[in-house]
Amino acid sequence: MEIQLKENIELVFLGMHDYQELKETMLLSYETMPDAYWQESQFKALIDKFQEGQVIIKIDGEIAGCALSIIVNYDEFSHHHTYKEITGDYTFNTHTSKGDTLYGIDVFIKPKFRGLRLGRRLYDYRKELCEKLNLKGIAFGGRIPNYHKYENEFSPKEYIEKVKRKELHDPVLNFQISNDFHPSKILKGYLEGDEASGEFAVLLEWDNIYYEKPTKITSTKKKIVRLGLIQWQMRPYKNLEELLQQAEYFIDSVSGYRSDFALFPEFFNAPLMAENNHLSEPAAIRELAKHTHDIIQKFSEFAISYNINIISGSMPEIKDGHLYNVGYLCRRDGTIDRYEKIHVTPDETKVWGMQGGHEIKTFDTDCGKIGILICYDSEFPELSRLLAEDGMDILFVPFLTDTQNGYSRVRHCSQARAIENECYVAIAGSVGNLPNVHNMDMQFAQSMVFTPCDFAFPTNGIKAEATPNTEMVLIADVDIDLLTELHEFGSVQNMKDRRKDIFELKRASK
Repeated sequence: MEIQLKENIELVFLGMHDYQELKETMLLSYETMPDAYWQESQFKALIDKFQEGQVIIKIDGEIAGCALSIIVNYDEFSHHHTYKEITGDYTFNTHTSKGDTLYGIDVFIKPKFRGLRLGRRLYDYRKELCEKLNLKGIAFGGRIPNYHKYENEFSPKEYIEKVKRKELHDPVLNFQISNDFHPSKILKGYLEGDEASGEFAVLLEWDNIYYEKPTKITSTKKKIVRLGLIQWQMRPYKNLEELLQQAEYFIDSVSGYRSDFALFPEFFNAPLMAENNHLSEPAAIRELAKHTHDIIQKFSEFAISYNINIISGSMPEIKDGHLYNVGYLCRRDGTIDRYEKIHVTPDETKVWGMQGGHEIKTFDTDCGKIGILICYDSEFPELSRLLAEDGMDILFVPFLTDTQNGYSRVRHCSQARAIENECYVAIAGSVGNLPNVHNMDMQFAQSMVFTPCDFAFPTNGIKAEATPNTEMVLIADVDIDLLTELHEFGSVQNMKDRRKDIFELKRASK
């Protein structure tokens, strides 16, 4: 069966009619190991047990290379196994279709065709097969054929480290590492007769980032997530009911586009302070805090009835006598979670007497793990890094800024958070003005969705952007699988490449 055809190069399943030519190819490929070829009966066993795992590359009809594989239950073998053990004494009876790991038995390229990157094609096929069969990953014992030149100078471990640092060249190990395989252990006495490697091998592994543990429960986690950002117009409201009517209008709108999230801005309920203009600013905002419980109860009802997860922006709340800036995640399954603004601005402290929060955490949703930082918190990279280390996929930033200067700080810091944490960031703010509300005079905002900057994303890192200073909703789709690929195969890998040997970030003990 033909799998791939490109000009005069084809990748096909191995057939028994290929045996004699394949034997000759093996003898040429393993010149230093004259008896290193498979018997016809062994090829037949591999084909009968697992045809998809046995492929050859032909150039102009001539066999140029081959890759042989089986599937094993990896936990049944010691991490210090031998080639003889993993192959069941070369019978391949260790193969099982119910296994979890694709184990590489052999890869070889005829010398005259080396340099054409045919080995990469064979490994790419193995990776695609691993993903197709939903296996945990690929493993095999990799030879280190140049080790015999240095065995009196270095231990196998030292040799491998020098190869990784490019201080020594090992053609096989260099090739494996360049194809995303990572060395995990040294296998002693792995392959009998491999004198060039001192019978040592390196256990090389490749992890399938798309692997999903088999379960009887149907997964409902979404991969394409639709975000609905509400760029809220500050306007006078007669009462709480009128404000909730406007909020429901927007929730209904973004829900109509089948959005998974509705994001409100920070202090979107501030217009209700107009009724308390006769009070001081600290007293007026404490009166506003009395509405928070009722708003959240209503938002939770909206989340259920409109089948959407609502991020309530933020509101003032009094807890144990202290004033906080908080918000609530109202999930569409009826559950509710609370988040706090950790860093309050100097103005919030000076004018209102507001306190900073204490808890920073991620939230599980039916669309993956999310984080929420309120406005000023986006300007402190440590917070989002802690959330990213907890597995955050999307960071939501409800904000309120009165000037373009303040907005620019939130915007650029939020975009930096997307790049350095390899996640999506959605920001939503308010527009307009409230001349009759003290300390809430005017607003400036442009709601946006940011992405990392790599080939799978927009080159400028902006997925979508609203019209500045205009009341509207912004709808954008984000692909969670693209983040998974970025973490493993990105041009740069900010999360992986951190020098934890010279610095660390940790939560303070309470």
